[in-house]
Amino acid sequence: MKVLSAYFSRHWKLLLLLAGCLGICSAVFSLYGLRVEWVGYAFVLCFALGLALFAAGYFQFLRRHRELERLLVQVREKVLPLPPPRGLLEEDYQALCQALASERAALALEDRNRLQDMTDYYTLWAHQIKTPIAAMRLLLQEESRPELEGELLKIEQYVEMVLGYLRLGSDSTDYVFRECGLDALVRQSVRKYARLFILKKISLDFQETGRTVLTDEKWLSFVVEQLLSNAVKYTPEGGRVRIYGDGDTLVIADSGIGIQPEDLPRVFEKGFTGFNGREDKKSTGIGLYLCRQVLDRLNHRISITSRLGQGTLVRLDLSRARREVE
Repeated sequence: MKVLSAYFSRHWKLLLLLAGCLGICSAVFSLYGLRVEWVGYAFVLCFALGLALFAAGYFQFLRRHRELERLLVQVREKVLPLPPPRGLLEEDYQALCQALASERAALALEDRNRLQDMTDYYTLWAHQIKTPIAAMRLLLQEESRPELEGELLKIEQYVEMVLGYLRLGSDSTDYVFRECGLDALVRQSVRKYARLFILKKISLDFQETGRTVLTDEKWLSFVVEQLLSNAVKYTPEGGRVRIYGDGDTLVIADSGIGIQPEDLPRVFEKGFTGFNGREDKKSTGIGLYLCRQVLDRLNHRISITSRLGQGTLVRLDLSRARREVE
């Protein structure tokens, strides 16, 4: 109905002209007193011919409309496969469309190249910075400086965060899904942050889950490390962190400062630091955002509940990882 209405709107002048001609002919025939059957026979023939021409024009209009709809679906391609022009104006319009498509493709290629150059630079920087970090760690082994070791661990965490951010935005990121022991993965992450637990005198209660999950071990470890880092960061000295299983869910709970109720719905937004981040002045607003992005790709789910002044509880639902390995 919409196409038919558009066709009428496009040819209303021609239809009005035909109606006027029929009206004039009817008036002339009436003045000369011609018999009705003679006039009626002529009108029927003219009406049939007009209807046939109208139908042919309408179906041609409909076919062209569908071609344009198909082109609209393919509008993101570099060059549109436009139909042959049927006149000088259509040829001009098509030339304009081709020029715009070529210009847009050139701009898109330039943006991709610029983004790739920036990604390559920061990836190289993140890998190069690991060398002096490793050297500083060796020096600290000769002279025990717990505070410096803690700060060095934070630097390593930020570097890993940068690499994780870059890898998530890369088309070449590969995921290796296999069955892995959840307890071993958690213990490995806990060992990495053991120094920070000791420095802040935070007790750790880890209850083994006995579970195996189908996941990418490297990326799930990245998420667990980010969550442990947040737990240690926002838990005061003498606090407590608990890690335990609840069915197919891994729970990480702390007795920290908690999260403002108005901040909870936005904690996974990119760059959102909330009240705690503004007070701390060291939050990047990237950690939980990366956790959500990684877990979405792993087909896992994350949820957070918190009470101000009492602590935060993070739940990692790993049940959705039960899928076929291709």
